[in-house]
Amino acid sequence: MTPADLAELIRAAIERAVTSGALDVDVPPTVVIDRPKNRDHGDYATNVALQLAKAAGKPPRDVAAVLKAEIEQQPGIASVDIAGPGFLNLHIDQAAHGELARTVIGAGATYGHNTTQRGERINLEFVSANPTGPIHIGGVRWAAVGDALARLLRASGAEVATEYYFNDAGEQINRFARSLYAAATGAPTPEDGYAGAYITEIAADIVTAQPAVLALPESEALEVFRQSGTQLMFAQIRSALDAFGVHFDLYFNEKDLHDKGELDAALTRLTERGHVYEADGATWLRTTDFGDDKDRVLRKSDGDWTYFAADAAYYLDKRLRGFDRVVIMLGADHHGYIGRYRALVAAYGDDPATNLEILIGQLVNLVKDGQPMKMSKRAGTVVTLEDLVDAVGNDAGRYALARASADSMIDLDLDLLARQSNDNPVFYVQYAHARIASLLSNAADLGVELGDIAAIDVALLGHERESDLLRALGDFPRVVASGAELRQPHRVARYLEELAGIYHRFYDACRVLPRSDAEPTEEDRALTRARLLLCEATRTVLANGLGLLGVTAPQRM
Repeated sequence: MTPADLAELIRAAIERAVTSGALDVDVPPTVVIDRPKNRDHGDYATNVALQLAKAAGKPPRDVAAVLKAEIEQQPGIASVDIAGPGFLNLHIDQAAHGELARTVIGAGATYGHNTTQRGERINLEFVSANPTGPIHIGGVRWAAVGDALARLLRASGAEVATEYYFNDAGEQINRFARSLYAAATGAPTPEDGYAGAYITEIAADIVTAQPAVLALPESEALEVFRQSGTQLMFAQIRSALDAFGVHFDLYFNEKDLHDKGELDAALTRLTERGHVYEADGATWLRTTDFGDDKDRVLRKSDGDWTYFAADAAYYLDKRLRGFDRVVIMLGADHHGYIGRYRALVAAYGDDPATNLEILIGQLVNLVKDGQPMKMSKRAGTVVTLEDLVDAVGNDAGRYALARASADSMIDLDLDLLARQSNDNPVFYVQYAHARIASLLSNAADLGVELGDIAAIDVALLGHERESDLLRALGDFPRVVASGAELRQPHRVARYLEELAGIYHRFYDACRVLPRSDAEPTEEDRALTRARLLLCEATRTVLANGLGLLGVTAPQRM
């Protein structure tokens, strides 16, 4: 019995109490089920009686007594206790508890999926690094967290499209082109330009492919370096992300907004809503009407569009494509951006609380040999995605970046992440999965297999460590749902680490395979199969959780 099953059972009990006249309340749409820290307080607990007391016009303990009588009659419930001011502590029947292992295996890769986000059409934009250099470690964090969040949202029923905004227009691209041109001609890097070996490499690639470029007038040569340079740089960015296991549904070019007239369309829409005015030769959006600290320029006095105008067009484009919610992940240096973007959304007539969500992530520091990791030799100024993968690999990199709350600064110890020990969190979780896979393989070699799981006696799973493991497995759907709702993939990682620890303690306390020096009895064989079922259920949940983080579940280590 999962917590979700128990919640529905309690809702049904409330409905029966209402029908019988014992309670006069509205049946709540959901019932919160908690897992007590002290097992003596039951397998699960709920405060629903306290929540209903005021509406029922009864003391909470009286409401709890009504619900206790209803709940105790239901199959799978061993007993119900009333605690404190009106908490209900529920003890699950051993057979019903063990049935969860069969439920997990039956659901397989879909166990943990839920419908809490059903009906949401979400556009999730993350990374979106400018194509003027390799992805630095801050962008890598968003790659790991954003991809994991997309997986969580989909597992919770949302329709999600992931998107990378390819900023291939504007002054930073001009600076990139000038840097490439300088590298190709042997001139010093411009004062506001980009440096690093990658600039020299891309410039050389362009000259090799188009040797006549250096004979062109400077303005024409700069245009070649602009177009070819951004294409080559973006190809490298996309290749690095693909190798990291992050694949976007759409790579959206800012230049397309300009070429297709979408900035003009956005300006027209905002003008029609009465929020645009002219001043000092420029075109402004009156964002102060919607809580911004100052109005924002859409078009400068020289006729050039601002970045904010492109943002306005891009948001409108997403909404016209049918997305209900636009979720954008940004670095800590963009915190001041939230107010103006919320004002923009309101200017369109949308609700910023419903149609927009901006997630802000903090910095990542890499530590090696006890010291901050030096800047990349190739990038010149930052540590890159390739640097991280070279140091620890995809799995350790993705897991480490996803296991911490994105709004907190983190220090990644590369020596720890490369180590195969229980101190390394990704190794600890992956080892639990590999340990179970090895156990199941060994069982098969001994001629002990699960066979027909419907025939396994799950009521035999009554050891304290078995109960701990079953309760942990039952928590997984709730963890997935809360991780999606709160936009916190790290909840899955921390859950997996807890589950791995519970499994290791179970394994140490409960012999799974029969002893080789004695002929097992029929009772021994039945217990072995029940425990193998529990092990397979645990392996399934570990694999599902790692998959939500984009991390592999190895069969051996």
